[in-house]
Amino acid sequence: MEFAGLSGLDKSAILFQVLGDGLAVTIFKELSDTDLRRIRVRARELADVPFKVKKAVLEEFYFAFLTEKFKETSGDARKPFAFLAKLSDEQIAYLLLAESPSIVGLVLAQLESDRQMQIYERLDHDQRIEALVEMGNAGAMNLEAVVSIASDLKERARYLPKASEFERGGGEKLADVLNKMATDQADLFMEKLSQENPELFKEVKRYYLTFEDIFLLPDNTLRDVLNAIELDDLARAVKGIAEETIERAITVLPQKKQAMYEPVEGALAKREVYEARGKIMDAVRKMQAEGQINLADVLGGEMVE
Repeated sequence: MEFAGLSGLDKSAILFQVLGDGLAVTIFKELSDTDLRRIRVRARELADVPFKVKKAVLEEFYFAFLTEKFKETSGDARKPFAFLAKLSDEQIAYLLLAESPSIVGLVLAQLESDRQMQIYERLDHDQRIEALVEMGNAGAMNLEAVVSIASDLKERARYLPKASEFERGGGEKLADVLNKMATDQADLFMEKLSQENPELFKEVKRYYLTFEDIFLLPDNTLRDVLNAIELDDLARAVKGIAEETIERAITVLPQKKQAMYEPVEGALAKREVYEARGKIMDAVRKMQAEGQINLADVLGGEMVE
């Protein structure tokens, strides 16, 4: 038995099996006595329903139930998430990749049940569980918070790669898009791309510089880049990377700056780390635009042993 082949009657019967007759009747109180009898008969007929099918039916019902609840709560006067209709399932899943469970749940609540399941299946395992919980709380958000979240997502959606860019193998164009995105979002995308499409990843890497790539620059160029930022930003930016990389970054600095450098002790919020890394990336791109460095020498050049 496969979920895709189930009729509406079959799904209702499986829900009666999972929820129990008493709870199911309370939930489906609008059904006529005739429909209830048909569902009960079908529930007795369906034997040995696989667990994965029961789970899929329950998730679809849960999504539909919570979506309707959210719509009733927030009303239909404003549609801040209308932009989602223009995005593919893959684009929405990527947009949600680094978001909190509450935002993932809120976005899922805006979608039709078929799209919800398609995107739900693309989420990481941990995201799925937490998003379901948070989806139940989506209706409690005030309208101002909802509109603010929608506005932020809509703005970032402008920079999402389109399917056509993948099909053309346009590594350079895709790299341009990634360079406009937040550093953490772009890095997550590259990590995912390296696993799912290694060939395209290699093509993009010829044009796209990650934070780790900066430390492949020649000493004099790396010195110029790091001299362009504050030492506090450098200390935050290198938090969590290999000690030998940090040591090289400090070594290329002028001696006065080396003496003034102080590492960040203790834990540091990811947001602060990525903001600091973004400043370094901006410095590199500015130097590239001004012709001071040529990233192709680092990213696409042939190495000689």
